[in-house]
Amino acid sequence: MARTLVGLEITQESVRAVEVSTGRAPVMLASGEVRLPRGAARDSEVLDPDAVALALRQLWSRAGITSRRVVLAIGGRRVLVREYTTQAMRPDLLRRALPYQVQDLLPVPAEQAVLDFWPVAEGGGRVTGLLVAAVAETVETIVQTLAKAKLQVVAVDLAAFGLARAAREIAGDQTVAMVHIGDHTTQVVIATGGVPHLVRVLPIDMPTTAVLGAADGVDLDAALERMLETVPAGGDAAPSVRRAPLRPQAPAAIDPAVLDLVDRVRATLGFHAQRPGAPRVSALHLSGAGTRIDGLRGALIGALDLPVSEVEVPGILPQRPERRTEAEAGLALVALAGVLRGETR
Repeated sequence: MARTLVGLEITQESVRAVEVSTGRAPVMLASGEVRLPRGAARDSEVLDPDAVALALRQLWSRAGITSRRVVLAIGGRRVLVREYTTQAMRPDLLRRALPYQVQDLLPVPAEQAVLDFWPVAEGGGRVTGLLVAAVAETVETIVQTLAKAKLQVVAVDLAAFGLARAAREIAGDQTVAMVHIGDHTTQVVIATGGVPHLVRVLPIDMPTTAVLGAADGVDLDAALERMLETVPAGGDAAPSVRRAPLRPQAPAAIDPAVLDLVDRVRATLGFHAQRPGAPRVSALHLSGAGTRIDGLRGALIGALDLPVSEVEVPGILPQRPERRTEAEAGLALVALAGVLRGETR
């Protein structure tokens, strides 16, 4: 039997997992999600280990997952991701030097943090990339909770990096924006060929479980015009953002959280476009539980001069016909599928 590996994500609402084969052509073998009781977890942080461990045992049983080897995907407001430039050196030397170099950038002492560095570009004896820092105690609590469910953590990865790898599978060497919308955080990743240029975590509570209607009488045209007023002017500095008032095909009123999200995504793309040498973003791909919130896609199309489409697991990992996931579940599992793509290559 082929060896398998499981990608696992713990959110405030649920635990979700994907199991794949680890041969030359990885295939998704099983997937599932189990809701968590209120207060059991928050932002990739376990608050009630016993409740989370019970949910994990239920998940493995209901989804028919066989492997106990887990790649943990983390992400949230307490995980620091920022651009960092340092002297070019061997990866092993950089790992040793990093805690001393970045101490002033961290919210906790370096010895209390888990650090990683993803190199993006090198030149002139310097290397630029993305620095990732998580609180060690938070990660250790998750590892201990998984041990309660008899699960072994073999690697810890950033969910946003999984989105970057997913971008490679669906867009090749093109530069695209991946927007993964969760209940309480949205991850925006701009990547080329699987290499992330920019990662931003947006702390926005989205109404992912409610049917949205005319919320609070917000006028969409007026709100979009307000958003567009802040777009930088001058030449082609931000070619992926429109500068004229628009009338997107969307409801006449839309939830304020959706407008806030669109505003921040637009601002993130505008920031990227004005960086020296930044590659042009060719498309925006949506995933996550909030992808199909009423009015969201129309608002994004109205605010951005980009094609907007959904991404599901089959676009990243082949699936057995008898194990096909429902469309909504597939949207939520995209980051995990991308994380596993990196582990099985």
